[in-house]
Amino acid sequence: MTNAIEVEDLTRRYRSGTALDGVTVSFEAGVIHGLLGRNGAGKTSLMSIVSGQDWPTSGRVSVFGERPHENERVLPRICFVREDQKYIEDCVARQAFAAAAMAFPTWDQDLADRLTRDFRVPARTRIKKMSRGQRSAVAVIIGLASRAEVTFFDEPYMGLDAVARQLFYDRLLEDYAEHPRTIVLSSHLIDEIANLIENVVLIDRGRIMLAEPADALRGRAVTLVGHADTVRELADFRQVLHSESLGRLSKVTVLGALEEHELQRARDRGVEVLPVSLQQLIVHLTSGKATDDPADAPAADPRPGAAAERRLTSVNTEVAP
Repeated sequence: MTNAIEVEDLTRRYRSGTALDGVTVSFEAGVIHGLLGRNGAGKTSLMSIVSGQDWPTSGRVSVFGERPHENERVLPRICFVREDQKYIEDCVARQAFAAAAMAFPTWDQDLADRLTRDFRVPARTRIKKMSRGQRSAVAVIIGLASRAEVTFFDEPYMGLDAVARQLFYDRLLEDYAEHPRTIVLSSHLIDEIANLIENVVLIDRGRIMLAEPADALRGRAVTLVGHADTVRELADFRQVLHSESLGRLSKVTVLGALEEHELQRARDRGVEVLPVSLQQLIVHLTSGKATDDPADAPAADPRPGAAAERRLTSVNTEVAP
């Protein structure tokens, strides 16, 4: 396994607070990664620093074994597109693509032309006059056609409608199959990208909660629905992520798949066992009290991986240190 990106003890502080707090994580080369977390969790800060567009307060970042900042051997191999992508004043799409072609030595103009037709990007409309969806299309075309060895998509596709987003996912997979590279997708639409991503990095309040293959997370949690006493018995000794009651009925989401004898006992007692989607799992793991003020946050546990350990108790999880 070769890592395209390695981050060690990375911290980024702003006047308003700490965006990244001792982040240590790696991104394997040639893999589609999902960088997930709530608004303000630190996703954009992490991508901005790794792509050389922002500077860390402390810590180490390595891309292809080198520091990316002001490094002409590394920067042309990284593409970072975001929802609020900035363009040259008054330019149209073809001018933005021409600029991208000069920036990325792996640029594929034929692909850019095909995607322009697929997404129906207007040829003569200035980008600043385009609709949000059209601007999003321009951004994802740059991300795909750049064919950069490391490509970050910081939710530029959020402005696309459902049909256009599916088109983006399809074209991404098609081109990735022919030209493998390291892709990092940041998204709130977790269920939509669940079948795309091979690895999940979950960040919450500036710290890595988990970093592991997506397949390992599937089936990590289940929801039990049935009589309150029976559900409570089945959930005993498990980490409870969420619970709600309606009279004598309970609905409880727990970490850890049930063993066969537990499943049989659930069936015998009329308890329904439901799968938990990746999005539901992420929501439950990050649904603790959030705060914008670092002074209001609980004191940090200095042990490596402690933030994840508190939520993943009794679960075999590969937590990033």
